Amino acid sequence: MSVVLDGSATLAWFYPGETTVALSELFDRVVARGAFVPELWKIEVASSLTLGIRRRRITIEDREEALSDLYSLSITVDRHTGKHVWHETLAIADKHSLTVYDATYLELALRLSLPLATLDEDLRNAAQHEGVALLGK
Repeated sequence: MSVVLDGSATLAWFYPGETTVALSELFDRVVARGAFVPELWKIEVASSLTLGIRRRRITIEDREEALSDLYSLSITVDRHTGKHVWHETLAIADKHSLTVYDATYLELALRLSLPLATLDEDLRNAAQHEGVALLGK
């Protein structure tokens, strides 16, 4: 079974000292089975890695290597994310006091009946409330 992968879980693979045993297992799972992400995932990851450069946590070369590694994986970008934002996603955001960005990942996990990989505590709590299996941490 695949997984819905959020930005926080993705980025922890590339920042020194943030990878845990659970995240290493998650990475192995994504390598073997792939993952699904909403359309905003690429923007979120690129933006966060760029901030990492500006804050001197990583180098430009680290960012390029990270993006190359991610590009090589079987990560499917959901092309239907936008169709659900103004209805299902907003309802999830309102119900759980999430940002719409975070609710996008939960909506996708619910729609595809897949576990969610996230390190975000608010998103993890909302996913648990919705009965979505969690990975990472």
